[in-house]
Amino acid sequence: MTEPLVLELLALPKAVPEVRRAVRDHLGRPCPEVQLCVSELLTNVIDHVGEATPVTVRLFRTPDGRTRLEVTDPDPHAWLIARHPGEDDETGRGLVLLDAVARRWGVWLTPGGKTVWCEVSLSPGDPETFQVPHPFPPNHDCGADRSEETRTA
Repeated sequence: MTEPLVLELLALPKAVPEVRRAVRDHLGRPCPEVQLCVSELLTNVIDHVGEATPVTVRLFRTPDGRTRLEVTDPDPHAWLIARHPGEDDETGRGLVLLDAVARRWGVWLTPGGKTVWCEVSLSPGDPETFQVPHPFPPNHDCGADRSEETRTA
């Protein structure tokens, strides 16, 4: 991955597998972690903000070599709570999965909406890293940082 992937689309159920394929094609190989994360983040927009919400999906390499995924939507509310669903519950596992797979994740609130982001470490030997200028200052990290293995139940 030498260039960032930027997709602007409507959050529709049929878009979820299409974006998974676009992510896989952009990375040049299957990456179940990133594909799972993009599926969960898009599904959260569909379920909690609304079907056909305009979203922007960004995928790029961070300076420290992690793969960063961002999903931006126009809803300024951030009610991201990792639930503890029962074994018979059909929903409620998305953020639990994201928390288990991502090294770090969080939310940036802006006047125009929010961006939910996560970072995944891919295997060694991936292409060289690159930097992408970003509109948000680095001190807006508000997600859990897995580099210190600090998880809360």
